[in-house]
Amino acid sequence: MTALIALDLASVLVFAITGALTAARAQLDPIGFIFIACLTAVGGGTTRDLLLGRDPVFWVADPLPVATAGVAAMAVFFTHHLLVSRLTVLIWLDAVALSVAVAAGVGVAQGLGHPIWTQVVMGIVTGCMGGLLRDVVCNVLPLVLKQGELYVTAALAGGGAAVAARELTGSPIVGLAACVAVTFALRAGSIRFGWRLPSFRARPPRP
Repeated sequence: MTALIALDLASVLVFAITGALTAARAQLDPIGFIFIACLTAVGGGTTRDLLLGRDPVFWVADPLPVATAGVAAMAVFFTHHLLVSRLTVLIWLDAVALSVAVAAGVGVAQGLGHPIWTQVVMGIVTGCMGGLLRDVVCNVLPLVLKQGELYVTAALAGGGAAVAARELTGSPIVGLAACVAVTFALRAGSIRFGWRLPSFRARPPRP
């Protein structure tokens, strides 16, 4: 359980920074920074907990995640000008946050006794919903939906790797580590080397 709490808090911190960087690109005020950072930080975990019927939701039981997100937002507000390329930092931090959050989602669902397929789905939900909410609210194209990018695919593969590694080794920690590694490797490959899935191409109707 301690490992899951650490994963949740780590994903909250990194997602909060990505939310604050998005707020900086949108030129929001300090309250806007805090709102977007908190929305991004706890959006995925909140959706997960509501779907799983977890009571109370993780940040309601413990205010530390929201406090962490708020502090991260203010830190970015006062230091974002030091970053040469906020977009590049945002994309890579988002990849890190995705990797950690997917592992946290899988671990929480597994700890509550849910079946394997639910664990994988909750990993995807935890990893993707915060960033999706961030981008929709800030009126930018969500990273989740960018053409052909490995985002949800990376989360799916990471969740599958977590389950497979845990079943093979009998160690939940090995499973979570495998999840983080696989998710980040695929997301990083998409960012750095342009790994893509084939996109739909409409064809003209036959005469």
